[in-house]
Amino acid sequence: MNVNFNGYGENVATFIADSALTEAGVPVKISADGTVAKCASGDLFCGICLGVRDGYATVQLSGYTRVNTSAKLALGFTKVAAGASGKVAANESGRALLVVDSTATEAGIIL
Repeated sequence: MNVNFNGYGENVATFIADSALTEAGVPVKISADGTVAKCASGDLFCGICLGVRDGYATVQLSGYTRVNTSAKLALGFTKVAAGASGKVAANESGRALLVVDSTATEAGIIL
């Protein structure tokens, strides 16, 4: 691809990490006051975890990001939710996000 969306509209916040949240790159949801947890399949996510350290998680809440997917996503506004194994998947009950590029294993989305 000849264009780059990195940095577009990025908004990152720090949350308390649920004890089961141990990896970056996964969709997360609010699980308690000021706390995020890894999503289960079908969950709507608030953002993508960028890192976990010392009981805290940095979460990208808006802007362009790359996510792992369970299948190629349709381009344009596509309804998505958390999929299996920390991936993002198309889901008719999901929230509509802008998919700007997609392969069978990853996609560039704007949260």
